[in-house]
Amino acid sequence: MTDLADRRGLETEVYQPAEDSDLLATAAVEAVAAGDRVLDVGTGSGYVAGTVAAETGARVVASDLNPHACRQARERAAEAGVDLDVVRADLVAPFRDGAFDAVLFNPPYLPANEEAERDDWMEVALSGGETGRAVVDPFLDAVGRVLAPSGVVLLLVSSLTGVDEVLARAADRGFAAETVAEESFPFETLTVQALRRD
Repeated sequence: MTDLADRRGLETEVYQPAEDSDLLATAAVEAVAAGDRVLDVGTGSGYVAGTVAAETGARVVASDLNPHACRQARERAAEAGVDLDVVRADLVAPFRDGAFDAVLFNPPYLPANEEAERDDWMEVALSGGETGRAVVDPFLDAVGRVLAPSGVVLLLVSSLTGVDEVLARAADRGFAAETVAEESFPFETLTVQALRRD
């Protein structure tokens, strides 16, 4: 069992659930069916993956580059009694072709001055580089390989990142987009884009 001090340490190194997490989880629960094979990329605390697994009966794999996030996702799932596989991975690199019916991603999307970035896991979880798309673009380049032919990608996109630019890159990679959830805040609008092959 993790003690309180250890848990607080994880919370400073792992992205914790917020409005964006809830928006993606809600959209995913509506899109995913029992028995689907689902990958939650950049799972952070494991909130989205655990919610989807608990509420849909899907077989969910949670992945993150951050070893602290992998640990917290495992612990969260165990405490909730949720069956969740957790893998340390860089985007979709270790997964086989066509393995997933749905791929979920709440990427690091905050635009940031590259020179000002700190070398820590929370910055990795938040910063999307100068444009906000430093992680989104390679994800879109690679995700088609692991997606089943009739599968769906649910990608959270912020207006800070440039929705049109994200959708243009998705279209260049053979995906048609549909906005399936949206929430506005004073500083940004968040959408969940369902990407399917044309």
